[in-house]
Amino acid sequence: MGRVIEARELQEAAGFAAEWARRVRELRNEEGYQILSHKDRASLKPGQYLIETDKRVPAFARSISKETRAYVLERNGYTCQMCGAGAGDQDPFNPARKLRLAIAHIIDKSKGGLDTPSNLVAQCTNCNEGLQNAGPPKPDRAMLMGHIRRATKDDQRHVLQWLRTKFPEEAP
Repeated sequence: MGRVIEARELQEAAGFAAEWARRVRELRNEEGYQILSHKDRASLKPGQYLIETDKRVPAFARSISKETRAYVLERNGYTCQMCGAGAGDQDPFNPARKLRLAIAHIIDKSKGGLDTPSNLVAQCTNCNEGLQNAGPPKPDRAMLMGHIRRATKDDQRHVLQWLRTKFPEEAP
């Protein structure tokens, strides 16, 4: 509690289960444990986690309907919105495996995100499981800025809000 935990400690605690990262997400998203990662707090590095408190927030059920899933997959062209991989493509990290697509939240349910199509995107299993250290290269600053400039004002405000949350010590 209150101490930064390395990924290898979590793997060991999970008995070196193959999908330990998925179990961490289930503890956070479905059981309500407040487990932070580098995506939530800029001071954490990839592979570091922090449990701030033992107070659990209400558990969330998987309540995305089949119709909503189908709509999001079709809207996203049956491709991962992070890396561009398609459903059934060969997994670049395990050639014996085909990629599957999952439905992911833009604003996590633990942070108030809803199961509405506007808050959902298609992601391949690698991106959804957080293989960012082994994944395709990250977009550079110019590409990111170009995407943000072309986004709607509402989406730009969401980016600003997210940045203020991620970097609270630097927010005005």
